[in-house]
Formats: sequence, structure tokens, C-alpha cells
Amino acid sequence: MVVSLERWVGKVAIVTGASAGIGATISRSWTEATNLTDGDSQLWKEIFDTDVLGLCIATREAVKDMRENKVAGHIIHINSVGGHYIPNLPNTNVYPASKHAVTALTETLRQELNSIGSKIKVTSVSPGVVTTEFVDACFTRSRTSPPPELKEMVQELPSLQASDIADGVLYVLATPPHVQVRLCNIRLSSILNKIYLVGL
Repeated sequence: MVVSLERWVGKVAIVTGASAGIGATISRSWTEATNLTDGDSQLWKEIFDTDVLGLCIATREAVKDMRENKVAGHIIHINSVGGHYIPNLPNTNVYPASKHAVTALTETLRQELNSIGSKIKVTSVSPGVVTTEFVDACFTRSRTSPPPELKEMVQELPSLQASDIADGVLYVLATPPHVQVRLCNIRLSSILNKIYLVGL
């Protein structure tokens, strides 16, 4: 892996959506009436500003810089498995919608870059539940009490570690220039049966 990453010495890879600040914003909003029946439109705006508009702006600036400097770089959007299916989680309607937007934006960016013959690679890294401050903050920063069954289910789910996601990003970066990893879903192998059991 280290040998594979030597080509990145002195270069930059842009990874969007991976900062604690973004996670904190999402987690604050995630369980605070983000449903569509009686949700808070300001919280909806915060989620889309963070997950969608923020990603668009960061990506635009990265692509502009890479093209101006003739860099065959790599843009990695940190997404979520919730961006590829609709989880059955009460009061979280807007969050998976924003992540589905990330999925669409990642693919349309790839198509745009391909249409102009760019060598910039684009990947969506989509983790499942990860043990971070995000999960704790979902239940401690909420202005409303999350449904007890949601809190219990999330706490019982086996979780990935942040280092697992970092390993996935390194794997994607280590691929040779002619290899395009479009999507990297990262889940615990033991979690799939549990997901089906709880109806997600």
C-alpha cells in the first residue's frame, strides 16, 4: 500500500464530508424533527447546506485548481450507505435524501469530467454506522428526545471504526491511474443480517 501511494507525494487528494464539524452539524440536525410531516425547515436547510451545497462548492474549487494546474487528482466524496437505499429510521427523512444527492452528484461529476477527457478520478466512499462523535451527538445534542427504539437500535448495531474508513480511502487512493473505483461501500460483514432483521 505504501509503495502504491508514492505517486501521491507532493500532490493533494480532496476528501469531502469527513470533518468533525460537518458530522456535528449533521448529528445535531439528524434527530431534531427532520421528518417531512412536521420537520423544521431551518434544520432541513442546514443538512442540505452541509451535505449538498458544501460538497458542490468544495468539489468545484478542487476541480478548478486541478485543471488549472494540470493535475490528474482524485476527489473522494464521503457519503453514506444511506445514500444508496432508504433506511427505515423514524424522523430522518431529510438525511438520506441529502446523501442520495451526494450519490447523484458524484456520478454526474464523473460524467462531466469524462466528457472533457479529464484524468481526475472520482469516488464515493459510503460507510455504514461508524463509531464517532456523530452517533453520541445524535442523542445528546437533540432538542427533542429521539424515539427510544431508534436510540436502542443504533447503540446495539455493531459499528465500524473511523480507521476502517481511512483504510478504505487509502485503498482507493492506492489504485493505479487506469483503475476507477466508482463506489466503495464499507460495512461490517456481521451487520447485514441485523439490518434485514430490523427492517432497514
